[in-house]
Amino acid sequence: MEENLKQLQNTGKDIIKIAIYGPESTGKTTLAKQLALHYNTVWAPEYAREYLQKKWNSKKEICAEEDLLPIAIGQMQIENEALENANQFLFADTCLMITKVFSEIYYGFCNPNIDKAARKHRYDLFFLTDIDVPWEMDDLRDKPKGREVTFDTFRKALIDCNKPFIVLKGNQKQRFSQAIIILKALEKSKKLGLSSHQFVQIYESGIAIEAIEFQLDRYQNGIQKTIIDRPAIINDGILQFSPEEHRDFSKQFDDKKQKLKLKKFVPASGAASRMFKFLIEFLNEFDAENETINAYINRKNAADLMIFLSGMEKFPFYHQIDEFLKNKFSDFNSWSRDKKNHQFIYTLLNEKSFEYASKPKGVLPFHTYKNRLATPIEEHLFESIYYAASNNESFLHFTISQNHQEHFESAIKLVKQKIEKDTKTKININFSYQNTATNSIAVNSENEPIQNEFGELVFRPGGHGALIQNLNQLDADIVFIKNIDNIIQNNIDTIALYKKSLAGILCHYQQIIFNYLKIMESNTPEIIDEITSFVENDLKISIIEDFTKYTLENKIEYLKNVLNRPIRVCGMVKNEGEVGGGPFWVKDAKGFVSLQIVETAQIDLANVNQNEIHKKATHFNPVDLVCGIKNYKGIKFNLEQFIDANSGFVVEKTKKGKYLKAYELPGLWNGAMANWITIFVEIPLITFNPVKTVNDLLKPAHQND
Repeated sequence: MEENLKQLQNTGKDIIKIAIYGPESTGKTTLAKQLALHYNTVWAPEYAREYLQKKWNSKKEICAEEDLLPIAIGQMQIENEALENANQFLFADTCLMITKVFSEIYYGFCNPNIDKAARKHRYDLFFLTDIDVPWEMDDLRDKPKGREVTFDTFRKALIDCNKPFIVLKGNQKQRFSQAIIILKALEKSKKLGLSSHQFVQIYESGIAIEAIEFQLDRYQNGIQKTIIDRPAIINDGILQFSPEEHRDFSKQFDDKKQKLKLKKFVPASGAASRMFKFLIEFLNEFDAENETINAYINRKNAADLMIFLSGMEKFPFYHQIDEFLKNKFSDFNSWSRDKKNHQFIYTLLNEKSFEYASKPKGVLPFHTYKNRLATPIEEHLFESIYYAASNNESFLHFTISQNHQEHFESAIKLVKQKIEKDTKTKININFSYQNTATNSIAVNSENEPIQNEFGELVFRPGGHGALIQNLNQLDADIVFIKNIDNIIQNNIDTIALYKKSLAGILCHYQQIIFNYLKIMESNTPEIIDEITSFVENDLKISIIEDFTKYTLENKIEYLKNVLNRPIRVCGMVKNEGEVGGGPFWVKDAKGFVSLQIVETAQIDLANVNQNEIHKKATHFNPVDLVCGIKNYKGIKFNLEQFIDANSGFVVEKTKKGKYLKAYELPGLWNGAMANWITIFVEIPLITFNPVKTVNDLLKPAHQND
């Protein structure tokens, strides 16, 4: 019996087997015929239909339990014969899994031989046809009702038998189109050596197989390092204005903002674990039984821990935790200093108490005011009113991790109403998440995809470059971008002045660019030289060498392409040794030089020349951007059209003690904005006060005067 139900494997040909599977009257046969015709191959028809139609015609009898085994045998004979003639694909209109499920639905059990064969048979993919099409009556169909229950039974059977499947929905045309797209991706995944279950995992995550292909190639062949031509400095790529000029630009923005739709965009998806990395390490490695904390500091050269303990009483959370410990432990005051400090750090980070390491940075107390502790969220709400509000309304957009949303909403609820009342400004807040479709596949040192204990692929977030999609969804004339942890205490007027100045500079350049684009619509030849001079001298954009030989029409088209782009004005602070990106003149593959923000990881520091250029950098990127994302007609740009796809990163990490490599997308303010019009402006260092580690909260900018 087993021999009669045996499924032949590919007969010397690499045939991809597709089972089209689902309840009755869901379009399986139609789809099988369409796909076979499209791929010029064969399909295996449903044997049960022929068998049972003959029975009905001759005896007017429907399917009985004893019919199932001959139906199963006949089905496998048809499929195995079809495999011999298949070309590239074999489409099975049905399979023994359908026989198994129908048997269980109608008779409450399945013949053990059929059940065993159904579980054993392998298809590269099951297309589960949905019930979102009308049920059609014929001699053999008898279940027009309860289709939802039947569909769920079919779906559960695939899951229980660990079959790789994708649900097809929509009308006949939509299903066919969807199937073609899926099969094209399936072919690519098989060439990459991925299993069918891994392919389904990728498909359901929304990640394009082309992205996986691209990432694996980058792991194997590396990523071309950015070629820096020279650092951007004052009067060579970075504009410098006097305090009076900044006030003038700020006023210009204030005069215009009532007619503008403003938005503040705050990347805030990260947890605070990195802030407390050295404290987590201390808890994991400190031997409380056999050493003092001072001995640990000496043994580990733990300068960060020494600074933390020395300034502990200055942290905004100190009194809250100290009070908690005194209430919890009646003899707390009699403890040794080491025991108090150890318990303080444990309580700060432990998930059963304050759990600061697992919460998002945005909801932690950063500043101490007279009657309250202030979180970064509260500071950003205040900031938005000072520089990102018009007509008594401000709009904030936070990009967050979905599992942090409740934390954010709770923190906002505590302060929003009072801030609105005190400032007479309505604050509108919304959230978005980083799209999981931007995640990247992780590989080991041999560049092979890493699998977890369930055989699933391991993915890593694609980095902040993924947020270009979130930014692309905003509807605003001007967008202010600032990181969640770059906030300050007691200097809101200074911060607002320079943010508004950057916005005024954006408006200034935007007005010139928009006017030129409108003029060029009338093919005015007299102004071409003026526009060309502006592009080269004011925007610092290189013009192609043969430009003078172009016809007037081609010159206009070329200049339109140069100018009709999103614009960013980026504040730059003097470099005082911070780790991260900075402004450089970058040379592309064609030899063109442009202004870009470049991360240190993008530069080949092993190259003596590149290293020397990097050392000469005078400024640092604090992520203080003001962006214009609409064109001169008021239409939003598609920001994904201006990404330099080749400027991503390969990062090396350790997860649970195991080495892995992951690809990070071109950074939001690096490669994701590489083809924007870029203007760098020097701003004071006081505007840059990030909290990368908890000890940064001890700096003067975060302490109450």
